[in-house]
Amino acid sequence: MAGGGDHPGANKRKREAAGRPKAPSKGAGPGDAAKRKKTYDAPAAKPKPQPVTAKEKRVAAKEMSESRKMKRKPNYNLEKELAVLWEKMRCRDVSKENRSKLVTEALRKMDGKYFEIAGSHVTARVLQTCVKWCSQPERDAVFVALQPHLLHLSRKKYAVFLVKKLIKLATKKQLALFISSLHGHVASLLRHTIGAAVVDCTFHQATPPQKRSLLLELYSTELQLFKDLTEQKSCSLLETISKLGLQKSSVLQYMTTVIQPLLEKGIVEYSIVHTVILEYLTIADKTSALDVIRQLIPHLTQGSSVVDGDELSGVAEVATKSKAKKKRSSEPLLIRIMQTREGLKIGLACLKHGSAKDRKKIIKSLKGQNMKLALGDYGCLFLACLLSIVDDTKLVTKVVIDELTKHLKELIFDKNGRRPLLQLLHPLCSRYLTPTDLNCLKYSVPSLVSKDEASESATKVNLDSKLDDVADKEHGGSEDTLVASDSKKDPFKRRQELLVKSELFEVLIETCIENVGELLRTNFGKDVLYEVAVGGKNNVLEGVTDRIHVLHNAIASDAARPRTEDVEHAFDNYHSSRVIRKMILDCPEFAATLWKKALKGKCKSFADGFSSKVVAAYLESPDSKVKDLAKSEVQLLIDSGILKIPDHKAAEKK
Repeated sequence: MAGGGDHPGANKRKREAAGRPKAPSKGAGPGDAAKRKKTYDAPAAKPKPQPVTAKEKRVAAKEMSESRKMKRKPNYNLEKELAVLWEKMRCRDVSKENRSKLVTEALRKMDGKYFEIAGSHVTARVLQTCVKWCSQPERDAVFVALQPHLLHLSRKKYAVFLVKKLIKLATKKQLALFISSLHGHVASLLRHTIGAAVVDCTFHQATPPQKRSLLLELYSTELQLFKDLTEQKSCSLLETISKLGLQKSSVLQYMTTVIQPLLEKGIVEYSIVHTVILEYLTIADKTSALDVIRQLIPHLTQGSSVVDGDELSGVAEVATKSKAKKKRSSEPLLIRIMQTREGLKIGLACLKHGSAKDRKKIIKSLKGQNMKLALGDYGCLFLACLLSIVDDTKLVTKVVIDELTKHLKELIFDKNGRRPLLQLLHPLCSRYLTPTDLNCLKYSVPSLVSKDEASESATKVNLDSKLDDVADKEHGGSEDTLVASDSKKDPFKRRQELLVKSELFEVLIETCIENVGELLRTNFGKDVLYEVAVGGKNNVLEGVTDRIHVLHNAIASDAARPRTEDVEHAFDNYHSSRVIRKMILDCPEFAATLWKKALKGKCKSFADGFSSKVVAAYLESPDSKVKDLAKSEVQLLIDSGILKIPDHKAAEKK
């Protein structure tokens, strides 16, 4: 028997209880059937109104996007909450206390989800900002949570910035742990376009022993496999080969497999890469060295597209930083690598050992960037070398000299900016260049230049030139010249073409005359003034002596001014008294002009203090005519004890 739920009476009672009409009887006609059909149809659902206005369409699109993101991203709601906190904590006007509270709240929400958070392009920035502003215990907790995943995150597009921030703010112990985890992965990570930035950041933060452990791993397979072998006192490749008894050929082969992918991918901006390439060039044969240099030059003369490590930490900074990034990516890579000594040596190797076409390409890439180079610690040395070895003086004048001439005053007073000018006036002078700078300028690849070739290039002169005698005196050895692989022009003639034919000297002398008082009294300006006043080394400005005499008169006129309280007298100033003394000793023409305008009959008033050195210089001069000018007046001051002769002159007199 059927259950109660299937009984016809039960169905009837249910319909009646629900307020629905009774079921049709069997004898009903077709009209009744139509009525019944119309009666029993369920009410149709109202269609959802379609967006009509632009605002309604935007709202509908936003709702659809939100629903899709919620299905696709499991942490979408958390990302929205963190984004709100990030907008508050990164503002410049927020107080330290409020920022600390916001950071703590954000870290609390992210706790247990750091790895997932670090991979998102939105939340990775939030975590990076939290790491920057959080307390040390909070930062330690983040590092501990992410430590097993740091190598993986180092290859991620957005997480790499967080990893670099953790490395920069890491304690000594944390940095050591990370470097230990890098063992065996340095070469592979360095070949990764994103991971290379992490290796270089670690290299900058590491101690010398830690740097050696990173570098030695790139030299040989044995050093990569056995960690104990990397504990050396020096990271020099030649010393490592001799101490560990490694085969030079196998080391060269392994380093080629490390360096070649970096050159092919253009990963040549980083300091650790520069160091590895420089070490490679110390053992490479001529063919291998030239191959590396030829592959480097196209990368150095083009813009760079490496990962920028700066986070966007403020609303006002976003536009500025994006513009700076665009500008930096358009400038040649050669400009960017001139921040380190290794980068300078890479540039010098390409400049010296590249062909004439390579030098032309390098020079053209510097158009509009010369001032940035000239004002840098290492860029100024690169420009000094360029002015000393490139034979195409017309191209150098058009691209380099003309740009420097427009900013000559700024260059003269700058510590670095004056060096390219001084290199033209007095090449490789130890007064203006430190021993380290001189060693950098003389850097060359051992396999690409020999001592005999260097000596021959340095002493080679043009027999048809009228400057043969001067050139022979100047180039008696290779000490005062820089040598390129195929330079043919006489260095003295090159200096004259860049200084005189380019008309640089006219602007230089005019600038010195207009600012003579300020140049005399400044530490850096006085050096350029002195070299111009004496005509440069070996009298390179010989053809423009008339303008130099005008400069002598300007200096003498400044020294002839009476002493006042407003401006310190030229003879009483520390810098100007010494440079004037040196001019008296080295330039008889200036000494005569100064005596007539400023000192004749006034020596007694300048017989003490710094000014006494200026007066005594007339008796110390190697020129007999200069001595005769002042002997009668100055000797009386010495005999009466008013003026004291310097000790070395007194010893010579005895």
